[in-house]
Amino acid sequence: MSLKFFRALKQHDLESIKTVPKSDLHNHFVLGGNRDHLMSLTGHSVQHCTKVLQSMNEMHNWYDKYIGNAFETREMRLKLLESTLYQASQDGVEVLEIGEDAWGLSKFFNSDIGGLINTFKKIAEKVAPNIELRFQIGVSRHCSIKDIERWLEPVWGNHEVYSIDLYGDELSQPIENFIPIYKKAKQHGLALKAHVGEWGSAEDVRYAVDCLELDEVQHGISAINSEEVLSYLERNNIRLNVTPTSNLMLGRIRSYAEHPIKILHRSGIEVTINSDDVLIFDSDVSKEYLRLFTSNTLSAEELNHIRLNGLKQISELR
Repeated sequence: MSLKFFRALKQHDLESIKTVPKSDLHNHFVLGGNRDHLMSLTGHSVQHCTKVLQSMNEMHNWYDKYIGNAFETREMRLKLLESTLYQASQDGVEVLEIGEDAWGLSKFFNSDIGGLINTFKKIAEKVAPNIELRFQIGVSRHCSIKDIERWLEPVWGNHEVYSIDLYGDELSQPIENFIPIYKKAKQHGLALKAHVGEWGSAEDVRYAVDCLELDEVQHGISAINSEEVLSYLERNNIRLNVTPTSNLMLGRIRSYAEHPIKILHRSGIEVTINSDDVLIFDSDVSKEYLRLFTSNTLSAEELNHIRLNGLKQISELR
């Protein structure tokens, strides 16, 4: 498969890249779908962004316009899920880490974590039977700690929950507020992840890893601004799950050629390449690999190393 991947990159053959196994470990399923498949399921046309967004508020405006209230039911949310699983299967993704937010578990699934996971698995069996589905529980920084703790109670002790991820505005509340939640997640054997270093500083990345005892960071690209933080991440085997097109379209980088993944990878830090929000950014994983190759950001050999590592569990990398 590696030779096929090399050849497809060098020939700029996107369709062949799609047939090579890869992972997607940073995917928000509500926004991760295939737009044509979603149209066939719901009749809703979802257009991707064609210009760089100036703020997170602009991204929220896009969400309100194309997703918003139309998908605020359990039935419609499951159509978003099916669309995301279908998209991943069409993109050659064999390891997909997605899940529901803690508030969504309460609102749409009556706090039935077993029922929710079984629903995910049934839809995966229908449209993406070859995918290893790793279920993730999400936590929004915008929600109160008391609410989050209440919503998470059904999660603890369910061995099919693979990981926990913290996301939302990095500045909405101090990250140390989430320490008790992450300590409990660690006690229950979950992989610990958080969005940090997309908007914040390199020191924010180090502090989040240290504070929450993270295994992985979603984004983390600001780490390149500190040699000390780069060394810290490499020394502690912290994997960064990066999303190049999302970073570009949110104005965090100026071009693919300048994406921090080059520095991160060549500093010895484990990185993966992921989609983030396919519906917004037109950013499936195969396109991400090809964009990084055609912009001379990384070599075919480097991209293949990243691809293979993304297929492994964290425990295999340590």
